[in-house]
Amino acid sequence: MAAEEPQELRLLAIVPAYNEEGMIGRVVRDIKRQAPGFNVLVVDDGSTDATVVEAEDGGAIVLRHPFNLGIGGAMQSGYKYALAHGYDVAVQVDGDGQHKPEYLPQMLAALHTGDAEADMVYGTRFRGDPGYRVPLGRRLGNLIFSLVLTAITRQKITDPTSGFRMVNRRGIELFARDYPHDYPEVEAILMLHNNRLRIHEVQVRMNARGFGRSSIDYPRAAYYMVKVMLALFVGLLRRRPDAFEGAPPPATGEFAAVEAKAEGSGGTA
Repeated sequence: MAAEEPQELRLLAIVPAYNEEGMIGRVVRDIKRQAPGFNVLVVDDGSTDATVVEAEDGGAIVLRHPFNLGIGGAMQSGYKYALAHGYDVAVQVDGDGQHKPEYLPQMLAALHTGDAEADMVYGTRFRGDPGYRVPLGRRLGNLIFSLVLTAITRQKITDPTSGFRMVNRRGIELFARDYPHDYPEVEAILMLHNNRLRIHEVQVRMNARGFGRSSIDYPRAAYYMVKVMLALFVGLLRRRPDAFEGAPPPATGEFAAVEAKAEGSGGTA
């Protein structure tokens, strides 16, 4: 990976979306304008609004779930698509407009450059101005997860709940085969560490959510904290199969159908 120039790599932006008709078109257009080397795959996670129409109008490839699986299922579908279609880099850009595509070139450089070379680069809000007012409860929860993961990985993890993350081919292979469900961001960092993949932070600013509302509200916050902490400690003890055994799966079934549809409409995948 390090020997290749970024412009030679196949780059994919995975945009998980559930009822994001008010923002998804803008998100897709912003990625295409600010990071033109990236193809855009919107994973529609069972939306009941016009998310699919808006994403296609923006120029994205759309992979549809027949019902809602949650953010973990949506992202794993995106990673499976990336693996099956030979992408070298995949980045998560949330469909609610929080993540700024202007940082994608900087993240790509950190993924492949010198001492900063890493298998996963994520955007952290907490090494400077986050760009918006983060609620106190979220700051506290993030701090607790940060302390736990920093102790486990023995490297500074300042924003473990950030979903703005980019992985190379090894990261794609890992997450295509095994990815946490429900609230996966924190557990995914532990997965990377357990599989000896390298992690690097890039300071970013984010937007406040542009449409809809978060799936983690205050009544669920305590449950979320307990569940994720339990999952972290179970993950430390859990024996996982080798994530890198076997060859990548061929582009068959639904993924092949999406590819054919994209090629037929003049899109790329």
